[in-house]
Amino acid sequence: MKKLLLAILAISFSLSASAQYDPAFRFGVKAGANLSNINGSNDLSLDNNGNAFNFKDNDNRSLGFVGGVFFRFGKQFYVQPELLLSQKGGEFNVYQDGLTNEEGKVDVRFSNLDVPILLGVRIGKIFRINVGPMASLRLSSNGKLNDSFDDFTGDDSDAEFKNNLAYGYQAGVGFDFGRLSLDVRYEGNFTEIAKVNFNNSDTEAKFGRKGNLFQATLGFAIF
Repeated sequence: MKKLLLAILAISFSLSASAQYDPAFRFGVKAGANLSNINGSNDLSLDNNGNAFNFKDNDNRSLGFVGGVFFRFGKQFYVQPELLLSQKGGEFNVYQDGLTNEEGKVDVRFSNLDVPILLGVRIGKIFRINVGPMASLRLSSNGKLNDSFDDFTGDDSDAEFKNNLAYGYQAGVGFDFGRLSLDVRYEGNFTEIAKVNFNNSDTEAKFGRKGNLFQATLGFAIF
């Protein structure tokens, strides 16, 4: 009975201390999930042989992990830079005019290092609104983009993600419960993340894709 009472007191003290936690600087870890997609122009593009390709957006979103660290400077008004390892991707459909009407699905996945810098405001002690720019460095991809075009052309199409560094923004809301925090955001890109060269030539197809995602993370402030 005494052990149970001690445990209840310890939990109550911990919750009370956490509720009073409200420093002007926070450093912590966070993790969660991305629901991402890739979309863009559906214009026809020509390879070196004059074959036309058509690209269609796909509504399916890819599920990926996101996690890293965050820093927060300020209370009511704050700046929050983050370093995140983020798995992204998406699907779109492509088919080739002139040779075949067969439509293929391209499912691409890649891992990025994201650096968002958010400006935020707190409303009350719990609710937050934040928005800010983001830089995203691509670390790796699954090669599906090139494989999909090779299936159509029968040759090395050199289709790949040309822009290793992309720029975008994040915007969303957050909730603080002592040291715990919950964030829900939308992310968009200003930079096209995919371009295509056919047959290793210097002629680049008119093909561009931008990424977007919805993100939910749970964070814990270490101090």
